[in-house]
Amino acid sequence: MSREFSLAEFGNASPELAEAGRRLLYQFGVGLAFLGTVRPDGGPRLHPICPLLSGEELLAFIHPSPKRDDLGRDGRYAMHSFPCPENEDAFYVSGHAVPVTDDARRRAAAAQFLSERGLTSAPEGFETERLYEFFVERCLWTVTSGHGDWDPRHNVWRAE
Repeated sequence: MSREFSLAEFGNASPELAEAGRRLLYQFGVGLAFLGTVRPDGGPRLHPICPLLSGEELLAFIHPSPKRDDLGRDGRYAMHSFPCPENEDAFYVSGHAVPVTDDARRRAAAAQFLSERGLTSAPEGFETERLYEFFVERCLWTVTSGHGDWDPRHNVWRAE
C-alpha cells in the first residue's frame, strides 16, 4: 500500500495539481465535491459534501449519516469536484479519511466554514457534525478544451 499525504505534503509534492484541485473544488466560491465511501456490503455510496481546504489540510464536516458511518467503519474515500459549467475539467483524489478529535483544529475549521459562507453563527445541528481529515493517496486532474473534448489531458499523481 502507498503512503498517504496530507494536503500540505501533497501540495509540496505536486503544487500544480494541488492548485488545480483548490480551483476546481472551490469553483463556486465554497468547497463542493462528491464523496464516495464504501457501504458495509462493499458497494459504493456517493453524496455531495462541502470540503474545506486549509493551507495544511483537506477537511470536511460530515453530518450523522450513512456516509459518516462508512467513514467511521472503513475510511477509504474518493472525492470528485462538481462539474464545470464551461468545460469538462475535473479533479479527483482518493485515500483514507480519519476523524479529527483535536478541539482547536475543529474550532479553526468551523471558523473557516462559517467565514467562507458569510455566517456569524453555526447553523442548527452543526454541533453534531464530525470533522474528518482526508489524506491523499491518488489524484487525477483532467483538463479539457470544453464540452465534448475527445482528447482530454489527464494528469495522474500517486503517493510514493
